Amino acid sequence: MFNWKGEKREGTVKRVWLRKTLIISIYDNIQMKSCFDLLEDKFIIPEKTRAKCSFGDIPEKVSFDKSNIVVYGIPLDITTSFGKGTNRGPEAIRLTSANLIENFVFDENIDVFHNAKIYDLGDIKIPNSAKQKKNKSTDSGFIFSDLGISITQATLALYRNLKLPLVLGGEHTISYYSIKTLAQENPIIIHFDAHRDMKPQYQGKAMSHATPFYHLLNDSYIPGNNLIQIGIRQADLCENKIAEENKVITFDAWNIHRRIDDVLEYLTRRTKDKKIYITFDIDVYDIAYVPCTGTPEPFGLNPFEIVQIIKSISKSAKLIGLDLVEVGLKNNDYREAALAAHTLLRILCREYVIRK
Repeated sequence: MFNWKGEKREGTVKRVWLRKTLIISIYDNIQMKSCFDLLEDKFIIPEKTRAKCSFGDIPEKVSFDKSNIVVYGIPLDITTSFGKGTNRGPEAIRLTSANLIENFVFDENIDVFHNAKIYDLGDIKIPNSAKQKKNKSTDSGFIFSDLGISITQATLALYRNLKLPLVLGGEHTISYYSIKTLAQENPIIIHFDAHRDMKPQYQGKAMSHATPFYHLLNDSYIPGNNLIQIGIRQADLCENKIAEENKVITFDAWNIHRRIDDVLEYLTRRTKDKKIYITFDIDVYDIAYVPCTGTPEPFGLNPFEIVQIIKSISKSAKLIGLDLVEVGLKNNDYREAALAAHTLLRILCREYVIRK
């Protein structure tokens, strides 16, 4: 793997070996405890979060053991560089899903909870060590912080116990930890975003909301041709060069507006019988739809285009991880959170989510 200048990075193999060793050690710890016992003390229960309710406020409560999808929030707002507020994303999504939105998905004629047995763990506890880094330059050691280990533990524990991890963000940095943990499954990564998030560093920080996909590629967790970026319309020359050199698949917003059928056909074919991970940044939507996110962009996608793309993923695919990030909440404006919750419900009712 090469850095952005094209030079061979020394020590990459050693770092990857150390990180994989860390994941194996965490997995060994998971094996010695029950899944719920391991996770319980790492989370604030939904009723004690700022939302004071669980995702969807499910009419018939499902126990952790009987669930097949487990939701948890990561209210993180450490490296956001323009508008703030991603720490309120989990709160906003829970509140709208519980109080504003019906469980019945009108266009699919289905109640999402018929097949999706959802349990909400609550919000992951944000460690003081992570909070203290807010105004400091960080390096690659940040991924070994308490927060990164907690996300890795949660992701592994849920996946190994046949439960789909569904993460509510929170800044996009958090996707790095979930994806690297599941990278051994060799999934196709479907990345909805206005931005590539592929900078080697940003504002003096190696790990930030603008850098996770650079590190996933550069640290050899995912091959570039397994990364499909959808809705991109903002990047710098360096990011485009990294994407090109790594053979990242890109469908920018103009591709989608002009020839969406090409995108739909490609996704159906490419995801057939494949494991997939969906990472969804709310700013993939056009600026008109997202009044609270920190980095909105014009020329974005509309909800009908997003639904078409979600539906085009092959029915034979298997979703192994899902996150929805960069949702904000300002001045009691819940439009963006409502769109986020509706997006999640339309993903959760697809065949590739619950494979019988």
